[in-house]
Amino acid sequence: QVQLVESGGGLVQAGGSLRLSCAASGRTSSSYAISWFRQAPGKERVFVAAITWSGGNIHYADFVAGRFTISRDNAKNTVYLQMNSLKPEDTAVYYCAASPGVRVTVGGMNYWGKGTLVTVSS
Repeated sequence: QVQLVESGGGLVQAGGSLRLSCAASGRTSSSYAISWFRQAPGKERVFVAAITWSGGNIHYADFVAGRFTISRDNAKNTVYLQMNSLKPEDTAVYYCAASPGVRVTVGGMNYWGKGTLVTVSS
């Protein structure tokens, strides 16, 4: 079992920045990749970014467009999502998830956190 806890969400004005954290615990393994997804009100959950624990392979959704950066601190078992130049359309609940290898689909994830709300005001 892997437990994931997100933090760092909040209210920010358009153009601002937030850093989300995903703390992993339990049966963590260097084979697990951590992904960020988001779900806006009334919409499907979509992939945002992913990173492997050991290899550092990183993937981003196209809409990130250089605004978001995913990183990890293995000593703290924590993955971060730095979000800059935020837009109102980035408003969503952001979830982190774990999978054996990088996956970009909701169905490919083995474990999920409960999410953290990001609200971007115009």
